[in-house]
Amino acid sequence: MKAMVQDVYGPPEVLRIEETERPVPGRGRVLVRVHAAAVDQGVWHLMAGMPYAVRAATGLRAPRSRVRGMDLSGRVEAVGPGVTRFRPGDEVYGSGEGSFAEYACAKEGALAPKPRNLGFEEAAAVPVSGCSALQALRRTGRVEPGQSVLILGASGGVGSFAVQLAKAFGARVTGVCSAAKADFVRSLGADEVIDYAVADPTDGSRRYDLVLDIAGNRPIGRLRGALTPRGTLVIVGGEGGGRWLGGNERSLGALLLSPFVSHRLRPLTSLVRAGDLEALTEFLEAGSVSPAVHRGYPLAGVPDAIRDLREGRVRGKAVIRL
Repeated sequence: MKAMVQDVYGPPEVLRIEETERPVPGRGRVLVRVHAAAVDQGVWHLMAGMPYAVRAATGLRAPRSRVRGMDLSGRVEAVGPGVTRFRPGDEVYGSGEGSFAEYACAKEGALAPKPRNLGFEEAAAVPVSGCSALQALRRTGRVEPGQSVLILGASGGVGSFAVQLAKAFGARVTGVCSAAKADFVRSLGADEVIDYAVADPTDGSRRYDLVLDIAGNRPIGRLRGALTPRGTLVIVGGEGGGRWLGGNERSLGALLLSPFVSHRLRPLTSLVRAGDLEALTEFLEAGSVSPAVHRGYPLAGVPDAIRDLREGRVRGKAVIRL
């Protein structure tokens, strides 16, 4: 099968297409014929091996897994022992291992039936970012109807779902993005959009019940200035910082500080789970949430998709067509 592989950590140029063996599903795993995949910030971190802390899980000197990619949608090709929820031919979406390939294996618990109203490319844009947004709002942020929510990074993969989901939960949403993406964020349903180059949403002039900081780098003290006295801050990843932790020290700082202040300060630990995918399916099939697909790329265009994402050219999600 054709797959986008890498043998060393580095920039997108380390990726190349190669013929590899088709994976065999083990116990509790499903082999999916991939029709579409998607790119997110996590893909870049795994490809680059940055920050260095990720290498503890992926390989110290070189990546143990040669094929990148997590988001996927496609048809079940085969199932391993113990799989009961799926059978060959089922259309599914979720998170797999090495989805930038013609076939990929996924845990049964990380898949769900594909929403009936979505094509494969739209469905592939949902799992990682959609589950992160849902968990940040519902489980970690505990959003309630009528609350005010500030979303920093509203135009990205997680942000585009977070804006729509927060509105579906009955919140008033303020999205923060660049001027070039303001109309896009408004189209997602944001009640207000702030251009971060013109105004600082964390200057303390406005207070919010819930702040989602997505792939940001603002200090925790600055973010707390945007919270109501009993407000909640959810840190969804982070960029910048040093080579070892890459901004994730903010997550550790939030956990250490939270018991001593009136605010709830929480980092997001997100996994793609079947239950969350099924909850997202309800929103998707009802039409209250729609995937924002920036554009589709061929398998050979994975390096271009990663560059576009890192350089801020992507609105929503970049999708890979297999």
